[in-house]
Amino acid sequence: MNTQVIHRVTHEIKRRRLQVLRVADITPRMRRVTLGGPELAGFVSLGSDDHIKLLFPQNAAEQAALESPSFSIKGDGPQPAMRDYTPRRFDLNIGELDIDFVLHGDGPASTWAEQVQVGQHLYIGGPRGSMIVPDIFDSYLLIGDETALPAIARRLEELPAGRKVLAVIEIANTAEQQALQSAADVQVKWVVRGQDDLLETVQNLTLPSGSLYSFVATETKLSRRVRRVLLDTHKVNEEYLKAVGYWRAEGSEDE
Repeated sequence: MNTQVIHRVTHEIKRRRLQVLRVADITPRMRRVTLGGPELAGFVSLGSDDHIKLLFPQNAAEQAALESPSFSIKGDGPQPAMRDYTPRRFDLNIGELDIDFVLHGDGPASTWAEQVQVGQHLYIGGPRGSMIVPDIFDSYLLIGDETALPAIARRLEELPAGRKVLAVIEIANTAEQQALQSAADVQVKWVVRGQDDLLETVQNLTLPSGSLYSFVATETKLSRRVRRVLLDTHKVNEEYLKAVGYWRAEGSEDE
């Protein structure tokens, strides 16, 4: 396989029972939970926007099913609520995995993260695979909201010096701005929801020069609209554009 092209690799899926080691608030609405334990051994995540499944049992039957050695995702029997999250950071040398949660007030993941305490346990599964974006581009365009911040921040940390990055990040208010670390030359545009319009901001962008990789991750319908602007207005290369929906607005007709 030519590793100098964008490609996907698959991983063995393993369910892991991990313990909460630390809890820290990065911003008022973003909480970082550090997990660890013997079962983290062998964990692999090769792509900055990988997803793992976090499993949240809602009752005793689901908890019992999850603890069974025969438990299978999408198998028979009770199934816990599952949500996809980006591995923000992991270090197998010290046995730690960071997951960043947006505290939005509802849903099994946010509810769990709002009450989480050191010593609790969380089951995870995956990632199923990784999309590898090799360092073959001069510049990067990264567009997303709070849910995409872990993936965007991780990619920024992985990029070397000599690359140009334009990041456009939609947040609830200015208190949600995070300090983003990178060796690359990074420009960040923070878009405050309700004051600024993400789509209009994207339409008015001046994109970085050279070969460009574009990444978009926000609400499903909005990601589609941003994708169209990038293709139609900015004429980005569709082959090097990844646009995904990380969540769906209430009342969305999407399946």
